[in-house]
Amino acid sequence: MPDSIWLRRLCMALFMALALPAGAGIYDDILIAANQNDTAKVIDLLRRGMDVNTADRTGDTLAIIAARNGNGELLEFLLNNRVNLRTKNKFGDSAVMVAALQGHTAIVRRLLDAGADIHAKGWNALQYAAFAGHAGIVRLLIERKADLDAQAPNGQTALMLAASAGYLEVVKMLVDGDADMDMEDYDGQTALVLAEKNGHADVVKYLRDEGAVE
Repeated sequence: MPDSIWLRRLCMALFMALALPAGAGIYDDILIAANQNDTAKVIDLLRRGMDVNTADRTGDTLAIIAARNGNGELLEFLLNNRVNLRTKNKFGDSAVMVAALQGHTAIVRRLLDAGADIHAKGWNALQYAAFAGHAGIVRLLIERKADLDAQAPNGQTALMLAASAGYLEVVKMLVDGDADMDMEDYDGQTALVLAEKNGHADVVKYLRDEGAVE
């Protein structure tokens, strides 16, 4: 091997050894920092060679953690460094889904602008937002052409989830967006039935007035 090539490889090895702290603990360090919203430390470790798609044992990537925490600064850095937004954790959750569940409207919007998928199989961002009653995010996802009648693994649609929880504003948004009021989940329950079962009289009245069937 020519001396010049050997020297370059030696220099590169020394650089990597100095650039990153020794030991496997660096992975724990960056994940702990991300969960604690220590953005400066996360970005420093990323600039020194850590992978932007680093994930913990449950599959939560740095992007998922940032989205869940509403950490727009970290998310922006990750997006600018080509993070993979389609990665899901072992529960099937992506960054846009956890942001929708937590009610981080600005984060959801930024993820959508960056190409996040809202048509995922299984649970999706709209269902999560409806389940949690986050009307602003539901409105945003309707505007972005989310599938209003997509069924979650339990067979329930966003409308069913909102009706079951008693979120009248969200129910109205979804009906106005042309969600199917008469779809049934895998137990044969419609949005109206679920609202009745859980005692949400205002939702029941609204759905009946709109022509929903039991």
